[in-house]
Amino acid sequence: MNQKHQEDLSHIRSMMERSSRFISLSGLSGVFAGLSALIGGLYVYQLLKANGLDTFDDGDRLYSFHLVSELIVIGLVILMSALTFGVFFTLRKSKKHNLPIWTTASKNLLFNLAVPLLAGGIFCLALLYHEIYVLIAPTTLIFYGLALVNAEKYTFSDVKYLGFCELVLGFISLFYLGYGLIFWILGFGILHIIYGLVMFRKYK
Repeated sequence: MNQKHQEDLSHIRSMMERSSRFISLSGLSGVFAGLSALIGGLYVYQLLKANGLDTFDDGDRLYSFHLVSELIVIGLVILMSALTFGVFFTLRKSKKHNLPIWTTASKNLLFNLAVPLLAGGIFCLALLYHEIYVLIAPTTLIFYGLALVNAEKYTFSDVKYLGFCELVLGFISLFYLGYGLIFWILGFGILHIIYGLVMFRKYK
């Protein structure tokens, strides 16, 4: 009898979790997003090197309009690649486990992610406008970390740990501006891959 009550409680707890949290996120999304960022970051490193720019120089750098445009395009390609993988693996997991996609939890998740990301995006546009390129990498890490911590209550709680790690990297990189690209690769590339593998193994 007690075992039946425990099973009923487990079932109720599972139903409540599904209704309040978006649990269709796949660890593979993080892995492939990380790979996209890693490849893109290494390409940017080679691009800067080819243009005679020292990646580890925290002083003022002269960027041509063409180079800045190319870097923006690379950033957008990395973002679109990460989003594409995220949508693909999320849809695949939802279909496999017969979970709904567009729910109150998923709407809350997207909203809580979007607000800090939108604020960070506008801040980065301002940095581009004023040609303060050296602060862009730390800014993206910090606002992304804030977005993850802010959205954690609507998905797996493990997401907040990734968010805190992104925040720490962003804060540290503020004091080592010449190494912004390295911190960016660590945060969006390596950390995402590690996080994705852990999540895939834990929630597969």
